[in-house]
Amino acid sequence: MSNINIPFYDLKSINTKYFNSFIESVERVIDSGIHMIGDETKFFENSFSEYCGTKFCIGVGNGLDALILTLRAYIELGVINKDDEVIVPANTYIATIIAIAESGLKPILVEPDILTYNIDPLKIEQVITNKTKAIMVVHLYGQASEMSHICNIANKYNLKIIEDAAQAHGARYREVMAGSLGDAGCFSFFPGKNLGALGDAGAVTTDDEDLAKMVRSLRNYGENIYDGLVNRKYENSRKGRNSRMDEIQAAFLSEKLKNLESDTNSRRKCAEFYLDNIANKKITLPYVPDLCNPAWHLFVIRTKEREELKQYMEDNGVKVLIHYPIPPHKQKAFFEWNHMKYPITEKIHNEVLSIPLYPLLSQESRDIIVELLNKY
Repeated sequence: MSNINIPFYDLKSINTKYFNSFIESVERVIDSGIHMIGDETKFFENSFSEYCGTKFCIGVGNGLDALILTLRAYIELGVINKDDEVIVPANTYIATIIAIAESGLKPILVEPDILTYNIDPLKIEQVITNKTKAIMVVHLYGQASEMSHICNIANKYNLKIIEDAAQAHGARYREVMAGSLGDAGCFSFFPGKNLGALGDAGAVTTDDEDLAKMVRSLRNYGENIYDGLVNRKYENSRKGRNSRMDEIQAAFLSEKLKNLESDTNSRRKCAEFYLDNIANKKITLPYVPDLCNPAWHLFVIRTKEREELKQYMEDNGVKVLIHYPIPPHKQKAFFEWNHMKYPITEKIHNEVLSIPLYPLLSQESRDIIVELLNKY
């Protein structure tokens, strides 16, 4: 066994550098006496909308709620109706599809491009019907989907584009930031994300004032909103849910947002090093289209010997993970789809392996990872 110990992600070290500012944030929130939807949340919402290049940002409880509330808002606004169809990548984390199903809508799965792992734009138009109302793109692993073609299709058929940007904080397509590439962007701030809270949190970004207002209402039990920002307490015009970003998480996120660009650049340098130096015919490296500038939430390789390579890396002291081993259509949660065949999605899920990549990963660790992969 090796004496090397390289974790997949060192969350403790990443957050330790914020220790003093986090303590100050907690004290500030306690002193304010406001713990939900106060000044800290508003400040973060304004900061993150500016970062993403959108007019509005609405802080919510988590990334799944961001997706659900966006769909619910479109239903409340009459843009989408119950039982309508939403096109979604077959190759995604199950949360994307849960959001559609939980909203009373029908997910229509589309195979990915084997090179990018994102939805294949050339396959979208084949599944559009008169019930199709939206395309939910996923910027998987931190790489933006091919949005030019997708936007053309959406415009042609009058479809909404909802971005699942849970892994794409800081990703760009044609130098436009994820979260502003469609009609709405949905983010997760789960602790392990590129911009991570110290608990659960999420957000919706948009330029659509009506959508923003509706999401703000739905996140807080459906309470009425009269000026676009402030809820009228105890007046409920719709059946909302409790999905508020709490003030402490908002304060933490505001601190970490200050360094998001520099952290993203560190991720890009690490990814560039891997791309330039990993050379093993058994390993397929990530493909980056010319118009994309990924945020590199994950660095995902593929190999037909996935289990053997995983064991080899871990035997040599490097922690690796699989994102994700079971595709959504093969999950028991969607047993009615288990008989369906999505061969490209299944190939990806059978071969992917994520190797360590995060801002504080040392050059020595990077060298070790590359050396091990090349020797395999």
